[in-house]
Amino acid sequence: MANENVVALRGYFNNDTCMNNLRAMLGKKAQGFVTSVLSVVNSNTLLQKASPQSVYSSAMVAASLDLPINPNLGFAAIVPYGQQAQFQIMTRGLIQLAIRSGQYEKICNATVHEGELVKYDPFTDDYQFDASKRTSDKVIGYMAYFKMVGGYEKYLYMTADEVLAHGKKYSKTFNSGPWKDNTEAMCLKTVLKLLLSKFGALSIEMQRAIRFDQGIIGDDNTMINTVEDIDATEVKYEDNPEADNHPVEETADEKKEKMRKEKKDKDPMP
Repeated sequence: MANENVVALRGYFNNDTCMNNLRAMLGKKAQGFVTSVLSVVNSNTLLQKASPQSVYSSAMVAASLDLPINPNLGFAAIVPYGQQAQFQIMTRGLIQLAIRSGQYEKICNATVHEGELVKYDPFTDDYQFDASKRTSDKVIGYMAYFKMVGGYEKYLYMTADEVLAHGKKYSKTFNSGPWKDNTEAMCLKTVLKLLLSKFGALSIEMQRAIRFDQGIIGDDNTMINTVEDIDATEVKYEDNPEADNHPVEETADEKKEKMRKEKKDKDPMP
C-alpha cells in the first residue's frame, strides 16, 4: 500500500465512531485488532496496493466475527485481488464459528491418503476411513465431517482431482493466489465449507462468513462501521463470480434416485 493509502487506512481506524464500534464488537481486543490489521498490510506489498476502503471493510467483517486476521493463525485473512482486498475465511475460522454456535458435537476435516478410504456405501452415503490402512503418502482426496448435538452426522468426501477442478472453476487466481501457494489448506477449507453450507446448521455468524468469503465488500462509497452496516452491504465475487452456485457432492437420496433411473433406462418395465 502506497504511503497515502496507509495514511488513509489509519484514518479509518482512528475515527472515534469506528473505534467505538470495534470496542462494541471486540471489547478490550479492539486496539490489538487494529494493530494486527496494520501489521498485516505493512508486511504485504500486494495488499499495500489495494484500496484502503476495501482493506478496512474486509477487516470489519473479520471484527464482526471476532476472528484474528493474521493468516498464519488460520482463522481469517485479507487477501489482495488487483486493486481491491477480499475477506477470506479459513478452515480454523469455520470450525471456530461452528463451535461457538453450540450446535456441533464434533467437526473436522482431513487429507485422505491412498488406502485410508476403506469403504463407501452409496445408499446410506456413509464413509469409513482408517489411517492405519494407509499404503502410501499419495493424497487421493479430502474429507470433512460433523456430528450435531442432536445426533445428525454427515460426511463429504471429494477426490483430489474434484477439489482442484472446483478451485480452477471458481477462482480466477487459481494459478497465482492461495490455491497455488497453499493448495492443501484451500482443499481442506473447500470441502469443509461445502459440507457446512449445504448440510450444516448455520448460525448468523457462519452465514455472514460464508457470504463474504472471497468477496469484495461494498464499494468506495460504502462506509462500514457496525454489524448492521456489514449485513446490509453488497458483496462482489470478482475472483469467484459463481460463488452462489457451487456444486456439492450428491446426497444419498440423489445418488439412489440417479441409480434408480439408470436401472430403469437399462431394464424398462414392460
